[in-house]
Amino acid sequence: MNRKDFYNILTISLGAGLFFYTFFDSEKTVQNFFFTLGISLFYTVVLSTGNHQINTFLNRKFSWVENTRQRTIFGIIATVLGNVIMVLFCNYIVFIVIKNEDSSKFFSDTMNFVNWFMINFALMISAVLHAKGFIAELKKSTRKEVVEQKLIAKSANAQFESLKNQLDPHFLFNSLNVLSSLIDENPDQAQHFTASMSKIYRYVLEQKDKELVTVEEELNFARTYCDLLKTRFEDSVNFEFKVNENDMKSFVVPLSLQLLLENCIKHNYATAQKPLNIKIYSEQGFLLIENNLQAREQMKESAGIGLANIVQRYSLLTKQNVFIEKSEDFFRVKIPILTQKITAMTTQPTQESMAYERASKRVKELKGFYGNLISYCLVIPFLIFVNLYTVPQYHWFWWPMLGWGIGLASHALQVFGIGRSWEEKQIQKILEKEKHLKN
Repeated sequence: MNRKDFYNILTISLGAGLFFYTFFDSEKTVQNFFFTLGISLFYTVVLSTGNHQINTFLNRKFSWVENTRQRTIFGIIATVLGNVIMVLFCNYIVFIVIKNEDSSKFFSDTMNFVNWFMINFALMISAVLHAKGFIAELKKSTRKEVVEQKLIAKSANAQFESLKNQLDPHFLFNSLNVLSSLIDENPDQAQHFTASMSKIYRYVLEQKDKELVTVEEELNFARTYCDLLKTRFEDSVNFEFKVNENDMKSFVVPLSLQLLLENCIKHNYATAQKPLNIKIYSEQGFLLIENNLQAREQMKESAGIGLANIVQRYSLLTKQNVFIEKSEDFFRVKIPILTQKITAMTTQPTQESMAYERASKRVKELKGFYGNLISYCLVIPFLIFVNLYTVPQYHWFWWPMLGWGIGLASHALQVFGIGRSWEEKQIQKILEKEKHLKN
């Protein structure tokens, strides 16, 4: 027991002792005050220690966050049974052992009322402690989740920025290689290529900091870049664009086509007799770049920066995969066409977003239920005391106790009952149906 727990026990004992001394002790003497305070301390130590052991055992078996339903159900059962046993034990020690009352009267009408009242009082304190434990675990879990999400976000942002920063030197290096070849082959075309390259590089600088661009923007840039490649290779390379108009306003990662076109040129030979045919088209939610396979012999293994860059950037933006298909006759890359322009840190799948919303709603429902339960445990014993203290011959407290109890039971069924499972199953069915339609 730490110092905080010790002070809490003393505080509860003092409060309970003052309460019982003020309202139940007929002789207001110093001796009776300290006797009542000692009895209150005895009750507090037994009940607090017992409830602490119950909570510790349940916390080891069931997590408040991951097994909320099981933790609540077993918590209610164990708390009720445990407090009934502990209260009866304390009452027996106080009334039979200490006060030397007749043991045969332990379950008389008067003692039954005392037992029942003390059990409710103990359950009220236990409900407060359980709610406090739940909120503490929830805050702990939330803080841990926030820290993890921040680390993930920082890591993803850093990785995304690193990938985007690869584009400048990568594009510039490949363009200078093309320019170097043209200077020897055709100086006039090299001059034209230099002017056009400056325009393209301006686009690279403008788009590289964006996470997504429209398919239309990317295609316009790709056409300009293909014109430059056509300038160098002439009839050795052919380009064909067949993209659906419906896909033009959707999104892809910027400079993806330029990187894939470079990949086609770099890994295939092209001659006038055997031209390299490159086709760009859309199909079933993907943008495809396909070329006839005319693999050239590589003097050294390629670094694979372009294709790897696209795959990694898409992995940070969406769970849709980039597909690479290769046969003896063709090489094809399929990049997803995204329908929503969202940032890298918010491009979570719809199912995960809805799961988070359901979890937030669940926490609110649980907090509402425990607030209702604590209010019930606080107010009903007070009404019983007022009723028996003022009009003991007429027990009107049964009406609010039963009415509110029915409402509390209904609330518990809404939070933990059959309706909740049915709702979660229906949500899961809808999510799976939408996922199937998208695929």
